[in-house]
Amino acid sequence: MGRIRDRWKDPDRRASPRWQVWYRVDGVDTYGGSYRNHDAAKRRLTELEHSVQRGQWVDLNNQTTVTECARGYIAARPHRPTTARRMAGLIENHLAPTALGSRRLVSVRPSEIQGWAADRARLLAPSTMRLLLGLVRSVFAAAVLDRLIASSPVVKVTLPRAEDERVVPLTIAQVRALADAMPPRYRAMVTVQAGLELRLGELLALRAQDVNFLGRTARIEGQIVSGARVRSEPKTPRSRRTLPLPAVVGEALAAHMAAFPPAADGSLFTTRDGRPPTHVHYGTTTFRKAVEKAGLPAGTTSHDLRHHYASLLLAAGESVVAVAERLGHQNATLVLSVYGHLMPGSEDRTRSAIDKAWNQAPGEAATAQGRPR
Repeated sequence: MGRIRDRWKDPDRRASPRWQVWYRVDGVDTYGGSYRNHDAAKRRLTELEHSVQRGQWVDLNNQTTVTECARGYIAARPHRPTTARRMAGLIENHLAPTALGSRRLVSVRPSEIQGWAADRARLLAPSTMRLLLGLVRSVFAAAVLDRLIASSPVVKVTLPRAEDERVVPLTIAQVRALADAMPPRYRAMVTVQAGLELRLGELLALRAQDVNFLGRTARIEGQIVSGARVRSEPKTPRSRRTLPLPAVVGEALAAHMAAFPPAADGSLFTTRDGRPPTHVHYGTTTFRKAVEKAGLPAGTTSHDLRHHYASLLLAAGESVVAVAERLGHQNATLVLSVYGHLMPGSEDRTRSAIDKAWNQAPGEAATAQGRPR
């Protein structure tokens, strides 16, 4: 049970509020504030006791900061190493150094979240900002479940409107020019990534035993994560897949293996020391130099080779579901959102559908539209 203590019994405290509230939480006496009016103190004690009984009580004196809570949230999640590093980077670069990061969790107001989001949106790409805001929203939601706060202040956050740029896939001529601009040791990697739609980590992890030349397939079994040269599980369960091996890719691989034999563990693409290239060495340094040498658009990355692959499949009439499966995506919705504008013939199909409806026989049109009133 709680109690209200009369502080004025102590002559030295006559200048302070008279009535002090104390209540019990998990068997521990907890301070609930001081009040000049006994009725106000009684109402506060009742509110606190009810919140404890309903399981809604939070410690308003908790000194945990937003950054501390966010770090604990990431540490407790079963993220893959690459995801964990990315989330930790967002926290350390865009939360910890800000005023919001140093605020006590229980003191944060929705207006502070909005101000922080508007500030970060000026520095980050829209997709990264959405990821960061989603992370912060999850942190506060977890804090509610842990009864660290009563409710989440991350509500109705408004971000600047931003239109995602449409994908403009590389042409076959551009991909060939890029391959020609690569050092001989890495030249086949461009053709392989463009012809098998591999993620960079999957490309670096490809082994001789993963390629079935007779069966004309390639099996994706793992990836090399950024910042390391160690194979790990694929990005998602669906990322482990078997892909058709086009002749152009098979020929490029055969020529590459003749010039640069696989490493002892079967790795197809290695540096001079026999180890797979790192993401930075190949994906940033080597690839960027080749992009400049080939005269490709600034900002072209290895990921654009996946866009090239998807655009070729869609142009050939491949279904969105099949393209999603080849890309290793969980569903076809993402393919539609990214590549929908590349699907051919939509204008002709629209015209055909409208013309067909309007060119129906009069009797059929009436049946479709119902009898006129």
